[in-house]
Amino acid sequence: MPLHGAQHLVLLGAGPAHLQVLAQLAAHPPAATVVTLVAPQTHTVLAQGLASYLGGHTNLEACRVAIEPLVQRGGIHWVQQGVSALDAQGRSLTLDNGSTLHYDWLSINTPAIQNREALEQTIPGVREHALFLRPLEAFVTLWPRVLDMGASRPLRVAVIGGGASGVELALAARQRLPRSAVTLLSGSRPPGAGYPLRVQQQLLGILKRRGITVLQDRAVGLKAGSVQLGCGADLACDVPLLATGPQPPAWAALSGLALDAKGFIAVDACLRSTSHPHVLAAGEVSTRTEGDSALRQSDADPRVGLALAHNLVAGVSGAALKPCPNAASTPRDILSCGNRYAVASWNGWSAQGWWVWLWKDWTDRRFMARYQLP
Repeated sequence: MPLHGAQHLVLLGAGPAHLQVLAQLAAHPPAATVVTLVAPQTHTVLAQGLASYLGGHTNLEACRVAIEPLVQRGGIHWVQQGVSALDAQGRSLTLDNGSTLHYDWLSINTPAIQNREALEQTIPGVREHALFLRPLEAFVTLWPRVLDMGASRPLRVAVIGGGASGVELALAARQRLPRSAVTLLSGSRPPGAGYPLRVQQQLLGILKRRGITVLQDRAVGLKAGSVQLGCGADLACDVPLLATGPQPPAWAALSGLALDAKGFIAVDACLRSTSHPHVLAAGEVSTRTEGDSALRQSDADPRVGLALAHNLVAGVSGAALKPCPNAASTPRDILSCGNRYAVASWNGWSAQGWWVWLWKDWTDRRFMARYQLP
């Protein structure tokens, strides 16, 4: 509980931006402020290095960060609970155990999710039969089981979702399961549709050369041993891996916070809620709005965490907040191809090759080193 006269700053979620905030607060703690981290997991798995782990090039410790050393170093109170509700007007959180936590300032850096209830409505059977990519902390513990199954017999693997995560997951499955059949279901658009046409063509060529079947079709249902396709056919499948796009957490809809059209938290250039100035948010859970434009800014950019830390300290001390720099390039612009090969895309420029993979590996390790305590 906050001390008398002290402000209470709550950090909701242990995403990449908040890991950087924890490091900054440990070095420069704000005066007369009690800081509480609310996060249920003991480790945070970062997207940086995840593809290398899935492809077998690094171990799990290379892509995850232990939370306890960071909170201990900063003297921060850690509540190992999830959140079921947020009341922005009343400045309170309802935790999974039913208790209530009040705050003066709130920072949100939770990961976007795959809403199982909503997905079950569009893909019946997905909750029972699919292996969900999110949360990453759960997926990385289940991935070795898939590999063990593939070591004993050839599998029929279907990756559902043609975005960057789906492409990387399909290529990682091909790398680790050489005897298995791998199919990528990219929905109504080609794989990597969010990238320039040249990059899409490069990815499609790599997928085909690696022996991955690409179906531009959607999954409309899952049953034991098969995926039902939108065209009416059934795709034989032993392991359906769900890598669909991110969705906002369920509590956001009733929080009272201003949201964008997809339900993500709307923030301004300073990462501050456009409706509640004592709430800041960064990463997948938020959308930065400036005039008529909207930007999903990745918290994989270390500048986002630095800006968030600065603005939280400024906010509790009554100082002016500063805009967060626009992300021009992030590690997610480099897609791993399962083996030691990668494709890079930046401002209309693209490249591919083993040297791109080395570049990605270097940037991933450099990013992770920020959180490895001596």
